[in-house]
Amino acid sequence: MFPPLRLDPAALTGEIAAFQRKLAAGLGNLRHQLEPEYANTPRVAIYREDKLTVWHMKGQGKPTTRTPTLIVYALVNTVWMTDLQDDRSMVRNLLEQGEDVYLIDWGYPDGADRWLTLDDYINGYLDRCVDAVCKAAGVDAINLLGICQGGTFSLCYTATHGDKVKNLITMVTPVDFQTPDNMLSNWTRELDVDLFVDTMGNIPAELLNWVYLTLKPVRLNQQKYVSLVDILDNPKELQNFLRMERWIFDSPDQAGEAFREFIKEFYQQNKLIKGDLVIGGKPVDLGMITQPVLNIFAEQDHLVPPDASRVLGRHVGTTDYTQLAFKGGHIGIYVSGRAQREVPPAIHQWLSTRN
Repeated sequence: MFPPLRLDPAALTGEIAAFQRKLAAGLGNLRHQLEPEYANTPRVAIYREDKLTVWHMKGQGKPTTRTPTLIVYALVNTVWMTDLQDDRSMVRNLLEQGEDVYLIDWGYPDGADRWLTLDDYINGYLDRCVDAVCKAAGVDAINLLGICQGGTFSLCYTATHGDKVKNLITMVTPVDFQTPDNMLSNWTRELDVDLFVDTMGNIPAELLNWVYLTLKPVRLNQQKYVSLVDILDNPKELQNFLRMERWIFDSPDQAGEAFREFIKEFYQQNKLIKGDLVIGGKPVDLGMITQPVLNIFAEQDHLVPPDASRVLGRHVGTTDYTQLAFKGGHIGIYVSGRAQREVPPAIHQWLSTRN
């Protein structure tokens, strides 16, 4: 039996009054906050096509590596999580390590992109982005750094265009899409995706954001906003919070046909690890990946559970496979203080012994 709960009315009244005072003062600070900016690392566009742009990121000094690295992000958010702010920027840290960094900004699909397929994205856009980076850097092959769905795209691309990839890095990348602890997988496997896409056309970002938030409803819809009161009187922390919120809700819609294919081929049929995947008439066999592979996953990831990524080592054809577990979550792996100290240096060290 638990002892009876005893409350001190005076103390409770004092806490409520203090909370109200802090909230009132904090709301004044909130009203005077400017819209937070991100993606502040200097950059130059080297290639544009339709909605996408390939950016060459610029550091304080010249790169010390010969082989450039192209970051391939997921379609469901913007790539700027990798360059959120000065002291939380994976891009900036890689540049400081001496890496030559490019990234793909997929842009915002509209009605004209409704019928884009996975073939268009992987064998079309991604292939031409790689060619553009090769041309800009004067090389025949580059490093690919694929993140989340972008990592899955990078696996497919490397398996079918291996001559253009020197080293492959995957971060929080789903490989086995049907692990028991994958909440997103359990939802999508019951989805009538044909009815969904035929009805919606392009899939609205607002709808997908709602889905992601409901995977952890208390933490992501309630707790973080209650905790916001604690930082309302700290302008720097408040600006950081608003910057993250801006990124979360600044999401692109999804091209309907590519969304349909991705749900069916990967989540519902798990073809990537079964060896049955064909994109644009090209069989996608992970065993054809003979390049060095660095696979980084987050131990507390609720979107891509560790087991969904760990399995990669059993399917690639390379004998040079390295696995790195990060103590954090799906977003923390880019922006937490621990991530800034650990992840970019680990990537640089791994690349430096292979470039």
